[in-house]
Amino acid sequence: MKKKILITGGTGYIGSHTTVELIEAGFEAIIIDNLYNSDADVINNIFKITGVRPHLEVLDLCDKENLKRFIGQNKDISAVIHFAAFKAVGESVIKPLDYYRNNLLSLINLLEVMKHFAISNLVFSSSCTVYGQPEKLPVTEDTPLQPATSPYGNTKQIGETIIKDTTISDINVKAISLRYFNPIGAHPSALIGELPRGIPENLVPYLTQTGYGLRDELKVFGNDYNTPDGSCIRDYLHVVDLAKAHVVAIERLTAGRNKANYEVFNLGTGRGVSVFEAIKSFEHVSGKKLKYKVVGRRAGDIEKIWADPSFANKELGWKTLSSLDEAMKTAWDWEKFIRQKKQQL
Repeated sequence: MKKKILITGGTGYIGSHTTVELIEAGFEAIIIDNLYNSDADVINNIFKITGVRPHLEVLDLCDKENLKRFIGQNKDISAVIHFAAFKAVGESVIKPLDYYRNNLLSLINLLEVMKHFAISNLVFSSSCTVYGQPEKLPVTEDTPLQPATSPYGNTKQIGETIIKDTTISDINVKAISLRYFNPIGAHPSALIGELPRGIPENLVPYLTQTGYGLRDELKVFGNDYNTPDGSCIRDYLHVVDLAKAHVVAIERLTAGRNKANYEVFNLGTGRGVSVFEAIKSFEHVSGKKLKYKVVGRRAGDIEKIWADPSFANKELGWKTLSSLDEAMKTAWDWEKFIRQKKQQL
């Protein structure tokens, strides 16, 4: 019998790719999503990739009673992967209360309902933003957490604390926090990918939209940082590589191979890439020359960060497989697919 995994935010960017990988690994996937920043049509594309149509429950996790009702109808859930959250760093600076209310209340509701129905296993979608601007690079899991530079990053720090305290208070609860660096790219089928509403907050969809002609020019937020070319440095990993790490984490928890009730892993490539390097990579794979403009620094951005992924490599047996160019190529293929599809409608 297939183990049933609940994915919150499963029609979103990382959630949809993880759903595909779970299905292909032999799990049954069910999804909760309020479709705030995603589209139900993603389910059709997951079906085209996998041949399986996961159940989608349109539900807001901040509505605890509705969440309790749904999980009560699915008591055989083996584990939960929690993606659902507001996630834009810049927007969180402008709308901090929205981020604290949504990201923390939804997590608390989920944990309470999981405990009520004795669902023990949780994989949490965390972020490298929990490290703030680290004093030493690369970042390991033991790197001290600095004050978060944005309300979004703070919700991830607080979320991790809530989960850790829950595992201490109840030995039946087991959790893994996966601290992502910067996921980019799309599924090689070009059927699912990153599709933000409005003007993209993340670099790569802004790159691809500019390359396609939807944006007049790319904004580079600052070229006066203490980095080799003056632009911010991030650790970009392919979203499919990231999705596969969730499958490994679920297998670890459900098989009882975790070494503590609460574990943390960094997920990155171990290589820092500047904004200007990312632009060059996109131009290389797309054949497009991008018009860009350097503007002022963006509130909430940190200067530079990249991972030391060796602990995840060793303990989970996971590592990134795709190069920056390969990830950019899939992002560009996805952009062309989604725009051509919209033109046909």
